[in-house]
Amino acid sequence: MKIYLVGGAVRDTFLKQTVVDKDYVVVGSSIEEMLAQGYQQVGKDFPVFLHPKTQQEYALARTERKTGNGYQGFSCDANKGVTLAEDLLRRDLTINAIAQDSDGNVYDPYNGIDDINAKVLRHVSDAFIEDPLRVLRVARFAARFHHLGFTIANETLQLMTKIAHSDELNHLTPERVWQECDKALASQSPQVFFDVLKQCQALAVLFPEVDALFGVPQPEKWHPEIDTGIHTLMVLEQTSLLSDNKAVRFAALVHDLGKALTPKQDWPKHYGHGQKGLSVIKKLCERIRVPNEYRDLALLVSDQHQNVHNAFELRAETIIKLFDKGDFWRKPQRLTELLSCCHGDMRGRSGSEQVQYPQAEYLQHCYQLANNVDVQSIITAGYQGSQIKNQLQLKRIETINTYKIQQLK
Repeated sequence: MKIYLVGGAVRDTFLKQTVVDKDYVVVGSSIEEMLAQGYQQVGKDFPVFLHPKTQQEYALARTERKTGNGYQGFSCDANKGVTLAEDLLRRDLTINAIAQDSDGNVYDPYNGIDDINAKVLRHVSDAFIEDPLRVLRVARFAARFHHLGFTIANETLQLMTKIAHSDELNHLTPERVWQECDKALASQSPQVFFDVLKQCQALAVLFPEVDALFGVPQPEKWHPEIDTGIHTLMVLEQTSLLSDNKAVRFAALVHDLGKALTPKQDWPKHYGHGQKGLSVIKKLCERIRVPNEYRDLALLVSDQHQNVHNAFELRAETIIKLFDKGDFWRKPQRLTELLSCCHGDMRGRSGSEQVQYPQAEYLQHCYQLANNVDVQSIITAGYQGSQIKNQLQLKRIETINTYKIQQLK
């Protein structure tokens, strides 16, 4: 029995990245032998075990054969005769098909180190096309390593396109699609994930609501980039520079989905697009099982981002309604999240990547003033029941009006 460190841990060591998880492959053993040594089997479809002390994952070397649709449509052979090279051959990318033994010897039968040095994401074999999940995984790796200069090999992108043209992507479970999307949102360049999916024509299958934005024009005066799809990816990029919150980044991605619903005769203007997009966002979130926290923020941003952009023109009553709608009194962080998206939206336009966003400071100050209104003094004045809430609202509006007048002087 021989044990090798494989996959991401070896790859990230060569990339000088922090190694988080370590996975091992075991060559020349069996399920019975692993159990006899105290390993706990956790894989139902594949022979994967947890080490009795470290709880790290150890998998028997295996080969796979396509037997059905989707990423689960495989039969697995993990007999003792499966070699390390055969196990590595079934992996997705050459940079993930490198192994290292306990003495530090490196095994790289598919030239993954060369591709790391060349900064190329390349499939190991033509078996790549058998697993539709790999379209999402390669797009995610492209987003994760974009800042290091990695690109996708043309032949790999061609295979991804071939998968997109087949029916295989439709067999991915919503949960798995969201899992990959969520990981991509945590990467340094999440916009690259969706750009890659667009390039291989998988975006129309997996995220049709986002794909529908490409080719939809906007007024050149406010959007020199014109195309709404391009704007959306620029907004996601800029918002990601402002916040590492995945919910904020998702909200940035979907904030303009309503523009795809604008009748062509009304182009390039998009009246009420924020409100039109609410039903689209809800359906998208329901379809791919997006967490409620992400969905709720996305709906708020779609509904209110135009108001936030126009913050200095809003009446005090409208500002208070915005705060009420966002439930900022109980969730003050939501205001910061909303403002991050709106700042990213303003910067996600050609030539505006460095613009400041005074609306954010203005609304934050309005919120602090309104939130500091003393409820106890209202109660002491003799107000009861619903009167307290009404008076609180009036006081908050009065406070913001006073501030607005001061700003005009």
